[in-house]
Amino acid sequence: MLLEDFNTVTREDAISIVRPALDVGRWVDAVVDGRPYRSLAELTAAALVAAAPLTAAEIDGALAHHPRIGERAHGDSAEAAMARSEQSGVAASAAQALADGNRAYEARFDRVFLIRAAGRSADDILTALRERLGNTPDQELAVIDAQLREIAALRLEGALS
Repeated sequence: MLLEDFNTVTREDAISIVRPALDVGRWVDAVVDGRPYRSLAELTAAALVAAAPLTAAEIDGALAHHPRIGERAHGDSAEAAMARSEQSGVAASAAQALADGNRAYEARFDRVFLIRAAGRSADDILTALRERLGNTPDQELAVIDAQLREIAALRLEGALS
């Protein structure tokens, strides 16, 4: 679907297009209700700030749909397909290091590690994971909020271009 079409579909259809990018009701509503967008850049800018900041509960709900970095997303949902595509550059050889990092992160923050994987190597992801283990819980919540928004904006661009 193209942006022009997105701008004119029903609200319900627009919601079904936006929700796989980030399943947070307040964010979805803000993006959908911001139509019409003159360009993908305008939509992306809106997606990056919509419903900011996300609450801890909203973040936890959104993370429930994200696979661990280095693990293949299962299922045939649009979100699972997006996650598989985003992590396609993560080398299988890094699987053990990523699994170890995921366990350490989950033990520290009690949630799945999230990072925009698209365009990043496994080494870049591991470096970021290790650095983020030094964050406080509040700092990490802000990082996750920003990462969710980046991922969602990229997903919207892909869906509407």
